Parts: sequence; C-alpha cells; structure tokens
Amino acid sequence: MTIGAVPLLLSRALPVPQSGTIEIPGEDGMIVRSFRFLDLETPVEYLNTWLTPVPHFFVRNHMHEPSQLDPDGWRVTVGGEVAKPISLTLSELAKLESHSIVNTLECAGNGRALHHPQVPGIQWGKGAVSTARFSGPRLGDVLERAGIKPTGKHVMFRGLDEIPGKVPPFIRSIPIEKALDADTLIATHMNGAPLAKHHGFPARALVPGWIGAASCKWLTEIKVLESEFAGNFMSPGYRFPNQPAQPGDTVKPEDTHPLTALNVKSVISGPLDGASLKAGKIAVHGAAWAGEASIVKVEVSTDGGASWNPVSLGREQAHYAWCLWTYDWRAKGGDYTILSRATDSQGRTQPAIAAWNPSGYLYNAVDQVKIHVA
Repeated sequence: MTIGAVPLLLSRALPVPQSGTIEIPGEDGMIVRSFRFLDLETPVEYLNTWLTPVPHFFVRNHMHEPSQLDPDGWRVTVGGEVAKPISLTLSELAKLESHSIVNTLECAGNGRALHHPQVPGIQWGKGAVSTARFSGPRLGDVLERAGIKPTGKHVMFRGLDEIPGKVPPFIRSIPIEKALDADTLIATHMNGAPLAKHHGFPARALVPGWIGAASCKWLTEIKVLESEFAGNFMSPGYRFPNQPAQPGDTVKPEDTHPLTALNVKSVISGPLDGASLKAGKIAVHGAAWAGEASIVKVEVSTDGGASWNPVSLGREQAHYAWCLWTYDWRAKGGDYTILSRATDSQGRTQPAIAAWNPSGYLYNAVDQVKIHVA
C-alpha cells in the first residue's frame, strides 16, 4: 500500500488500518501495494536471480484469496464445446505427463506509477514481475481428453477467488491456439515445490509469455467457448487501444484489442536509484525479457543516453524467461543518469517514452536510475 507516495514495506506483523494486523510469514521485504486484495511488489534489488525465490515472487490478486483450500476435495472441471466433459482431482492431474517451463510472469500494469500523467489502478513500480520454473500437465493434453469440438475457438479459466459484493468474477479466456501450445500448462508446482497459496495452490493456468492475468490462479473451471469470453476482465479490462492515445482521449471498447504477449523490457536492479558510490569499478546489472520473443541485445548508457554500450548477457536463458545482464563501468566522480534498453528477436527496442494508455498497461520505457559517485 502507499501512504501518500511512499510504498509500505511488509514486516512480519503489519498494522492494517481499523482491522488489527496481518501476518504473512516469509514475505518480509516485499512492498505492499494493496491491503484489500493482497498485492505485493518485488523490490527491484531482488530482480537479480534467474529464478525468483517464491517468498520474493510478486503477488497479484484481483479479489480475496480463497479462505479454504482442500487439496483432497479440489477438482478442476473441463466443459463447454467438448465431446466429453471431465473432472479431474489433484491426484489424477499428477498422473499425467508433467512438463516444465521457465517463465517470466509480469502484471500488465507493471510500471503503471511511472506513466505521466498518472492513471488509476494499483500503482506498481518496477517490481510486478518475477521468474520461476512452473511444472504440471500440458493444458492441451487435458483438453484433448475432453475432445474439443470444431466450434471450440477460445478457452476460459475461472478460479476460486472469493468475490466481494457485486464485483464481477475474475474470468478470462485465451484463443484455442495458445491453449493448445505445448508450453501452456495447468501448473501445480513452482521452483520444484507445490504452488504456494498466494500463487494459485493447488493448480493454476500458466500461459507463458503473456500478461500475468492470463494465468488464472486457484483454477477450478476450464471451459471451451465458441468465442472470446464476454466479461469485465476481458472487456473493458485488459485491453489496449488500437491507435495511439493521448491523455484526455476517450477510447471506445470497439477500438481496443485484448492484451496478450508482453513487451520487450529491461530493468536495472543495481545500483539502486539515489545510491551514492565510490569512484572506480561499478557493476551495473539487471534483467531483460520480451514475452514470446527472445532478448538479443541489452545496452547501457552512463551519460544519460548520449552513448550506449553493449552488456554481457547471462548464460541461463530460456524461451519465455528473462535473461540477467551485467556491465562493468569505470566511474569517475560526479552525478550520473544510467539507462538500460533491450532489443528482442522481433526487432523491437525499448522506447524512450512508453505508449500512454488510459489503464497504464505494458509500460516499457527505457529504464533509468540516478546515482552520485564520490
């Protein structure tokens, strides 16, 4: 949560206005962006490992997490435009062939607080992004068991989120082609362990390379549809203008498209913004990712963009995962603005200014930190 413009860091027991305290063991150091529906941001200095430890993995909830989750009684149903509706228990899922994908999961609103002018919504900084190895059966294998009818063109996910009042349920759908992709999963494990509650236990959808909202948590229903699901979190939510928009523009729903794959992006995880360092060798480092594309180049500028230098990319790389990068800089005394920009296999390069839109989605401007060297 923010008090004024100051993010609140989570401690073991954190005061909640008018409602006592919350205790979230293992989540110390995370930035609380929302108390109502728990939203935790990863501090940028934690974006320095290829696989993010689960306690440091960002948390995005659209409503209340399920208060009770019984793995023995849990089932996921598969219905809609299928020949044979099925229902699977967790143990039955475990008997299916498991597949693993290292995926960088990013909230579509990551960086929203950096847009100018400001837009409404959770005011994420740079840390609504993390990377993990997700494992579980392929969604396509489960759908083929049910037998997809020729009329099946989209696949809908519904979770066990507890819906407050008249809030519409969190339901989203993806095209059948992405659902049948060999890397799209019903994930039951994360970094080699069963999913934690905050990350969708006992099972979640995992739609690699796409915005985090596509990977529904606490999965309970999969439904094959004739067309894209019609609901609040498909329209007007999670859509992007077809044409460039300016602040003050009215964007009609019919002039938008659903968000799918992530943009090309890099972030500097060190040195931190505002740091004071000694002259000499300084390691500038961070991460870069590009959704369904691959990172081919990251460049760093230490003179505010007047010149750019190639960085060294880490050896650990995977199709949908970020790659870590480093740049060794010999710094003299002074004040500096350090910039980073990434280029991907589709030829996209981070822009100097992100495309503004009314919901603050897909922010990917060149990253920057300002430091002082003594």
